[in-house]
Formats: sequence, C-alpha cells, structure tokens
Amino acid sequence: MKAYVIDKDITLPDLSSRLRNDAEEPEADGDHGEILVDVYSSALNFFDILQIQGKYQIKKPHPFTLGAEFAGIINEKSPIPEGCDWIPGKTRVFGMANGAYGERASADWTNVREIPNGISFEQASGLFVTWPTSYAALKFRANVQPDEWVLVHAGAGGVGLSAIQIAKALGAKVIATAGSAEKLKVCIEQGGADEVVNYRDKDWQQQVKDKTDGGVDVVYDPVGMIIPSLKFIKWNGRIVVVGFAAGTIEKIPANLILLKQISVMGVFWGAHIANEPERIPEAWKAIFDLLESKKCKPTAFDKIYDGLETLPQALKDLQDRKTWGKVVVRLRADPLFPPKGSSKL
Repeated sequence: MKAYVIDKDITLPDLSSRLRNDAEEPEADGDHGEILVDVYSSALNFFDILQIQGKYQIKKPHPFTLGAEFAGIINEKSPIPEGCDWIPGKTRVFGMANGAYGERASADWTNVREIPNGISFEQASGLFVTWPTSYAALKFRANVQPDEWVLVHAGAGGVGLSAIQIAKALGAKVIATAGSAEKLKVCIEQGGADEVVNYRDKDWQQQVKDKTDGGVDVVYDPVGMIIPSLKFIKWNGRIVVVGFAAGTIEKIPANLILLKQISVMGVFWGAHIANEPERIPEAWKAIFDLLESKKCKPTAFDKIYDGLETLPQALKDLQDRKTWGKVVVRLRADPLFPPKGSSKL
C-alpha cells in the first residue's frame, strides 16, 4: 500500500522521502466498531504540518501514517460493525481516521458519515472538521439570529467559507475579512458574503463599521483577532474563538469586555463526544439539511492536487497561504464526478 509513514520528527521539505510503496496495510476490527475504507480523496489541515514536526498538541508515537480527513468507499472486505448498514464496495463515506494520506484507512465508524447525494469525494473529504465546528460556533455558542451582522475572519479558508454559508442560512448578514483581492472575491462568490474587507488595509476596522451600520453582533475568529475586533463589535456582542491560525494566543483587556457587555466564548468541536454527545447528531442533521436543500455547499480549492506524490507541495501551498477553501489531494478519480482540473508536480 502507498502511504506517508512518519518514523521521526521531520520538516516539511523532508516529507517526500516518507512516501512508501510498501506501507503496512491497516486492519479493521468490526467487533470494536472499526471499518476499512478505500481512500479516494484526502483533505489537508494545518495540524498535518505540526504533526510531522512533532509540534502538535497531540503527539503520536512513531511510526504513524499521516492524514486525518478523507472520503472514499467502504472496502469490499471491510467488516461491518453492529448497528451499521453500509455496504462493502458500494457505500460512499467521509470522515476522520488516522492515516488518511494512504490508499486505505481504518476508522471508527462513529467518526464516519455517508456522503449526501450530489457531493463529490473532493467536496466531502473536507466536511468532517470544518462544518460541525462552524455550526457549533454560530448556532450552539453564538446563537446567531436573523438580520444580525456576523463578521467571519479568514473568510476564504476552509472553516471561513463554511461559517459564511451557515451564518447566511441562519438569516444573518455576513462581512468577511481576507488578505487579498482574490480571496475577497472567493468570500463573495464561493461563500456568499454580503460585504468584504481586506484586513491589510490600515483603516479596515473603520471599513467594517461603515459597511455594517456601526458594527457587528457576532465575530467568528479562527485566526486570533479578538483584540482588533473589539473596536467594532456592538453592545451585547459575541466573539467566538475558533482557533489561532496567526500563531499568537491573545491576552484580552477585560475592561473592554465589560464596557461593551460582550461575551467571549470558545468552541471545541472535538470535545463534544466527551462533554455534549447529544449535540453531535443534532449538528450533523442540521448540516445535512443545509446541504440537501442547497442552502450550503462544500467548497474545495479549485486546483485539486492529483496523486499522493503532490502532498508535500499541497501542504507547502497551504502553509504559504496560496490556497482557499479546503485543499484536497486526489488519490483516485471519483467515478460519479469526473475530474475538472488538477495540479500536478
């Protein structure tokens, strides 16, 4: 089996040497709820880069197969756990598993979902982390209401585009930030943002005020932009901390939280299994309803990286912020959705 096997801490330029053609085949124990999936597409995450360096908060023991998010078909020889009605060799699924950058992966079937009709492997491979995170942030935490103004930082990113669409579906008006004209265009065309602002402009905070009639009700922040956002958030506003893509964890001046009577809250979707398991089916039902009704659509970067060999370049482009949406590596062509474009090394 072909897969990326990490046997020690390395840097991104060393990743190419870790692609093995004789990687150990994963095993699935149906009695313990595991299934085996033939991987067709894998979605990239920033934490992939941290994992190969040994810098991620959850450090895996060496050796391990890299990758987390995937989409594919249940392997024809896969066990089917009790309570699961999927068909080996036929059912199209997406989810999270150790070793998504390999031709096959073993996954806990509770971390896998069946792909809705009309969605390709490339689109589905990036659904599992970003969409429930954005839904939980905007609905469960911020409780976004119709006609409120929601600001989405890094709107052209994977979580950003899902957040824009979900906020719009909840009836809100959305203003998104990004760092280039191209990415601002993506926020509008791919996400549906009502307004956009380039955060590199010196007066970007004033622009937010001017375009939203004085400020926003909710800030969705996967970057680390809480302090700059305090300038334009309204009375009783809510800021949702989603992540720290900028690399800095802010120290928030509490007096500004008091003066505007705002709430600052976090969202950690991965901890819902342990703390609020009842929220998981609620979120997925809502997301599938939005997708099936065409109110939302999953978005993948328009240049699909074709073949496992392209992963190092794809991760470098992600690191260098040359991409938008979810970045995807295609391992096999989707028989239902023929490839429209690719980026080969």
